Amino acid sequence: MTDSEKPVIRGVPIRILRVEHETRYRYDAPVELANHMARLRPRHTATQRIRDWHLVVEPLPDASPEGEEPGAPQVVPPGVHQSRDTWGNWRATFSHSRVHDQLVVRSTFQAQVCAAVSLQMLNSPAWEKVAERLRYRARVPLDDALEFALPSAYAPRDAALAAFANEVFVPGTPLLAGAFALMHLIHRRFEYRPSATSVSTRAPEALAQRRGVCQDFAHVMIGAMRSLGLSARYVSGYLLTQPPPGQPRLVGADASHAWVQVWCPVHGWVALDPTNAVLVGPDHVTLAWGRDYEDVAPLRGVIRGGGRAIPEVAVTVEPIEVAAARGACAPVRPPGAAVPAARPAAAPVTPPRR
Repeated sequence: MTDSEKPVIRGVPIRILRVEHETRYRYDAPVELANHMARLRPRHTATQRIRDWHLVVEPLPDASPEGEEPGAPQVVPPGVHQSRDTWGNWRATFSHSRVHDQLVVRSTFQAQVCAAVSLQMLNSPAWEKVAERLRYRARVPLDDALEFALPSAYAPRDAALAAFANEVFVPGTPLLAGAFALMHLIHRRFEYRPSATSVSTRAPEALAQRRGVCQDFAHVMIGAMRSLGLSARYVSGYLLTQPPPGQPRLVGADASHAWVQVWCPVHGWVALDPTNAVLVGPDHVTLAWGRDYEDVAPLRGVIRGGGRAIPEVAVTVEPIEVAAARGACAPVRPPGAAVPAARPAAAPVTPPRR
């Protein structure tokens, strides 16, 4: 499905959000050659519709002989090639062969978001039956969700993760009831601490430390469910955070976020946010999904030169009426620049709501 098609949204949009995500690299040595991939174009879902998405890359990338995917709107600078990955996420690739000492990648869009569908958790099957259904058997058709029950680099199957999950997934527990209980268990047992982990921390290490950021919380939940033979996938996106009472919303002060989708044969993919212990709803904006962070890193690339450069990330998520009051509602900055990324963006660091 292309973004020009009109997806059916369940219910009436109850929130319209404006999102701006900017990543800036200031290199301490000239970059001579660079190749980048960005996953910054959000996708349509059953509860989300995207409008006015634009990508800016500075400096402009090299001209590319590759054309746009048929039907894709021209919302990226020349030299940026768009395509879809295995899971239907948009990706943009571009290169720089001219020397540069700074890179800016900026994504802006509006999202119409609906409330999540109400769930009857106890109506989901027992988790053991779902795990049995997801087990590979020769000459038996496979569920599409089986791929997300297999181990991945950041969320492997692991005995310690299985033992952690078994604290709430006792025999006979309905799948979704167990998933909600696991989400709350992670929220209670883990401390949110950005300095405790890095972008390369795996679920077993995060479990042992019992601290980290939303990326770690998501990987632990995914790895724990996979260790029981269940399917779960990693979702990258954004979260509307509320400023303290009486304080203004600060532009650029938000961050990327991450959560989990759990597969149930009755309810489909159900999105849960273990950092905040909530069912994903109209405050969440979905960007991409995959097996773990490795599949959906917003920016990554390979460069020659550059020295050391720590990315400066600024994210703004705000209701459209707030953006309008600031005069920021119209499509921001015409598409005329490209967005590079020398390394994966830093791990999402959205503070949990306590």
